[in-house]
Amino acid sequence: MSDSNSPVGTEPAEPQSITKIPLILEDCVSVFAMAMLALITFGNVVVRYLTSSSFAWTEEFSIFLLIIVTMTAGSTAFVRSQHIRIEFLADAGSPARQRRLAYIATLCSVLFFLALTILSARMVYDEYTWGDTSPAIGIPTWWYSIWVPILAAVITLRLTGMLHRLLRGGK
Repeated sequence: MSDSNSPVGTEPAEPQSITKIPLILEDCVSVFAMAMLALITFGNVVVRYLTSSSFAWTEEFSIFLLIIVTMTAGSTAFVRSQHIRIEFLADAGSPARQRRLAYIATLCSVLFFLALTILSARMVYDEYTWGDTSPAIGIPTWWYSIWVPILAAVITLRLTGMLHRLLRGGK
């Protein structure tokens, strides 16, 4: 994957080289979840076409898998600097200004995902306490939602690592 700003034939440094825990972990989980999502959706379409009915439980698993894909891909997008940003502002000005903006943006992201971790953990605790069950399968809903605080914590740790590298003067 070459950067449009880098000369032809040169590749930017891979984020894996600057992270202690390889990004391949999140990549593998994302690929597996996407493959499962595709298989479940394909199976549901075939069954619906052949029998004029669908599996209600597939939507519950699809929503769960979409949460997993969103969170794991979001984690790697931050580290690879592929997240959505306003490049006109982020890449403008002196390198010191760009570093300050990157620091502020990363700090805000850390605080957001830390809050998401805490609040979603509270939601999971409430679902566990109240015994909420899913409508189609009837399994506890916290089985699905437990992954939100776990993966939000992973993103928080990844962002904290980025913040640490920014403070040391790296990228």
